[in-house]
Amino acid sequence: MDSLPQVLCFGEALVDRLGPSGGDPATDPGCDDRLGGAPANVACALARLGTPVAFLGRLGRDPIGEAFASLLAERGVNGVALQWDPQRPSRIVLVRRDPSGERSFGGFAGDRGEGFADQAIAAAELDEAIDPLLAAGSAAGPAWLLIGTIPLASPLAAAALECALARAVARSLRIALDVNWRPTFWGVAAADPPSAQVLERIRPLLARADLLKLAAEEAEWLFASRDPAAIAAALPQAPAVVVTDGGAPLRWHCAGISGSLDPYEVAVVDSTGAGDAFLAGLLHRLCLQPDLLDSPSPDALTAAMRFANACGALVCGGAGAIDPQPSAEAVQRFLEAWA
Repeated sequence: MDSLPQVLCFGEALVDRLGPSGGDPATDPGCDDRLGGAPANVACALARLGTPVAFLGRLGRDPIGEAFASLLAERGVNGVALQWDPQRPSRIVLVRRDPSGERSFGGFAGDRGEGFADQAIAAAELDEAIDPLLAAGSAAGPAWLLIGTIPLASPLAAAALECALARAVARSLRIALDVNWRPTFWGVAAADPPSAQVLERIRPLLARADLLKLAAEEAEWLFASRDPAAIAAALPQAPAVVVTDGGAPLRWHCAGISGSLDPYEVAVVDSTGAGDAFLAGLLHRLCLQPDLLDSPSPDALTAAMRFANACGALVCGGAGAIDPQPSAEAVQRFLEAWA
């Protein structure tokens, strides 16, 4: 991982406090704390797959932050743009798990009254730190910036997100957007869709994405459709669109080519981070095949989606989002076993 990163992952790093099956992570014994956060998950998964990657975020100076620093160093994730907050703690997310392994998010722990470190990513500090990552230009440096919508819920983080986007666009990086709607980060009920006000904040990001990943329910809320081709047609830049749907088939549309793929049937221990592992697998393949989104063949797209699907399936077989992430060799062995 000595080379410049090919992917920059911007956003939150946090702890997922996994409750016991069917229990309450806020009160019940037997909880399992796991490092997580969608952009941090993707960064760690990319590094495990062998794609040079950097994480752009902010952590508290606390045991969670120290654990992340060790993890990122161990994985080989570039942390030159990682910020440290002397006042705000790293965030703990309370995660409920049902007996099937599916999870839901039910609030936070650790707030001391000033919010969490990930809400306070500083745009000026980011603007200065991102320069070394972009210094070599597009030929040898980053190809993708990965973002989500959670930073939009906090004014400071939203400003830093806009800074990262501006720098990425100026250097001709492509933008991968994982909508990742998490109501609790916006202070609304766990089952609620985005309000009209929230949608107005999200829509400008949709129009800037080269690759758009949505869960099926997010596609319904934002576009009143789960059809990737219809979603791509609704946006001026006609991005590549991927719609995931749990145990239902994965669907995509890219440069006029549509496809679908049934999920791999695996025993689910914990589905936390499966979508992040999927997205990391897809970005890994896109870094290996830079022209895949511009002039794809149906077979090449399907092969990339199979690889990404396998990454997500393998993460479901272990607890937490990061520990079960596979290497490229492990994914290949899994695919060969399913051939």
